[in-house]
Amino acid sequence: MRVAVAGGTGLTGRWVVETLTAAGHDPVVLARSAGVDLMTGRGLADALNGVEAVIDVTNVVTTSRRTSRAFFDTAGRTLLDAGRRAGVTHHVALSIVGVDRVDFGYYEGKRRQEELVAASPVPWSVLRATQFHEFTAQTLDRVPGPVAIVPQMISQPIAVREVAQALVHMVSGPPVGMAPELAGPRVETLADQARRYLSAIGRRRWVLPIRLPMAGGAAMSEGALLPESPGPRGIQTFDEWLAEQSDAERARV
Repeated sequence: MRVAVAGGTGLTGRWVVETLTAAGHDPVVLARSAGVDLMTGRGLADALNGVEAVIDVTNVVTTSRRTSRAFFDTAGRTLLDAGRRAGVTHHVALSIVGVDRVDFGYYEGKRRQEELVAASPVPWSVLRATQFHEFTAQTLDRVPGPVAIVPQMISQPIAVREVAQALVHMVSGPPVGMAPELAGPRVETLADQARRYLSAIGRRRWVLPIRLPMAGGAAMSEGALLPESPGPRGIQTFDEWLAEQSDAERARV
């Protein structure tokens, strides 16, 4: 099956492309580097020629409510409209567990993305997943220096490759609408993960957990990012992922 991967050059997208290829599908990368701009539609119609399904793992790095909503609204509309015209029969979008329970700027855009997918005439599935194991390193990289400031957050992190496998399995089947939430095998706190990560790569930084302001910060610290109902669970724990990454991270740092 010919499957377009929106955001196919990002962290999740690369795993999705690799998993599709291993499963015998024909992935088509939708990204600026591949000549496709989801904000303007440039190159999109040609790229979707012969595509049967779309997996949307697009992302924007921002905490701004306005920036996030503008990105996911524009990219979502452009992709869904082009998919409808191209005859796409299954649109799969990746979202976040707790996105409807945490009032956080970035999540505003993800909620808008879900709304657009659900309102589209293209048959759809949405998979909400918890934070990836890589989220810890990404958070630490945002604030360099001797003090590592991290949000007070409880989550159930999952390996991104397991999320990619779930998305590929989903796109191979019939549309399901809102799928059961996907989470990792264990509940963790971000501060604890940060300390273990820094120890594994040989870095000495003082980890300072802070509660983000307003209701969104309180919700994150109280477990609103955890799945609320039974669903599929990943296998690889954060510590197992860390063992895989530690040698590469030491070399990078």
